[in-house]
Amino acid sequence: MAKIHLASLNPGQTGTISGVEAEPGLQQRLLALGFRMGRQVRMIRGAWLSGPLHVRVGTTEVMLRRQEAQKIHITDVTVRELR
Repeated sequence: MAKIHLASLNPGQTGTISGVEAEPGLQQRLLALGFRMGRQVRMIRGAWLSGPLHVRVGTTEVMLRRQEAQKIHITDVTVRELR
């Protein structure tokens, strides 16, 4: 099975974080923002031309660079209606 990362989700899709593979400084920052294994993450929108991604983890909304989002692995992808 191919690894799915956060940057590959489409707006409205939700997944479960299965791991974060990043350098220690970035990993610590992502953990502080709530990107922990087992948490639900929802893609809200993505900017054009490989711009940043707007995601929600719990009640926190975060803008991430695509390069950072590619280091967050996702499982159990589902589609939910945008509100």
